[in-house]
Amino acid sequence: MSAVSSTEQTGRRVEEVLDRLAESGDTAAAAAAEELVRSLMDFYGAGLARILHLLSGAPGEAAARLLDDDLVASLLVLHDLHPEDRDTRIARALDGLREHTLEVVGFDDESGTLTLRAREADGCGCGSDTGAREAAEAALACFAPEVRAVDVQTAPAGPTLLQIGTAPTGAR
Repeated sequence: MSAVSSTEQTGRRVEEVLDRLAESGDTAAAAAAEELVRSLMDFYGAGLARILHLLSGAPGEAAARLLDDDLVASLLVLHDLHPEDRDTRIARALDGLREHTLEVVGFDDESGTLTLRAREADGCGCGSDTGAREAAEAALACFAPEVRAVDVQTAPAGPTLLQIGTAPTGAR
């Protein structure tokens, strides 16, 4: 199991427990649980911010290794501490996809929709929109929470290749 999927599962479990507490009717317990989660988030966020501060004077290799780690990068995004901007994080997430070649077409800030153009690795433009969208959504989930929807367009087919052979001997 990857660190990202483990992180996603943990987040879902926390939400489920908080929902169960809210549904139990014990509003004091639910409020206390939410306050506990917020306090822990603040505590860990402050620790992560301190780590980044201490690394800011260190050689770039250490920071780059942290950003290359899926779990650390997703925690930095969760706490709004990731030093890379949205477009860089999107590019980093999409670069990790092996089975799809996706190109960013644009991002709608209002709706949170990221529009991508899909191509197979050979550039034929016949990629699977559904598979590419699902792969992109999974890759972006932890690294670009501002992306709320992904729209994948199929790249238009390129010009037809004409093969030009040599003329038979004597045909000239």
